[in-house]
Amino acid sequence: MKLCAAQLASLKGDLQGNLQRHLQVVRQAAALGAGLVVFPELSLSGYEPSLARGLAVDSTSSLLAPLQALSDALAIVISVGLPLLAAQGVQIGMPILRPGLAPLLYAKQRLHGDELCWFVPGDQPLVFEAGGHHLAPAICYESMFSSHAEQARALGADVYLVSVAKTAQGIEEGYAHYPEMARRFDMPVIMANCVGPADTFIGAGQSAAWDRQGRLLGALGASEEGLLVLDTQRQSTTSFAIAG
Repeated sequence: MKLCAAQLASLKGDLQGNLQRHLQVVRQAAALGAGLVVFPELSLSGYEPSLARGLAVDSTSSLLAPLQALSDALAIVISVGLPLLAAQGVQIGMPILRPGLAPLLYAKQRLHGDELCWFVPGDQPLVFEAGGHHLAPAICYESMFSSHAEQARALGADVYLVSVAKTAQGIEEGYAHYPEMARRFDMPVIMANCVGPADTFIGAGQSAAWDRQGRLLGALGASEEGLLVLDTQRQSTTSFAIAG
């Protein structure tokens, strides 16, 4: 299976503008043979915690309909980032659109301290099947705790699907942590980070993939948008600029 990490600069608070970029990227990823594309944390809104309450949608939102239609048409799984309305408040969500199936909704279970005034945590782990793999989503801060990857592996995951919005320091820490998770739990890791302004920082890019032994297979640059495609069978990656 080919998995694609999409490295994007989201437009601050512009759900419709970001949606159009996502649709463009999904089409390109599918043309490259990807069976799944994962976007950065809160990619459809931009990582903007102070705006999340006003931008949050529920699971029935028409915003996801074009993504579901494209998933169905191109037979590709699409994992995006979006503030989601829940009974307790707003969650950092990762809707997962699957061809011919109902969407899955994952929410970040472990929040960073400065997210607690804007969001509430999710409480359900998730492992889903695609292309012969069992994939576990992880969102930024929680992915830096080995217990999250350990739980995913115990639930049968064989790929760790990480969606982040990280600074340069955060990426440096991630590059030390994710190879260890891959080695310890015998599962490849693919990580999608943002670039450009986000909240009070600049997204540091460097989206990357590691094999089961923790070897870095490939990475994107620190500032440009791009696609990183991981071929899980060949254990190799290729990178591409985003078209247009």
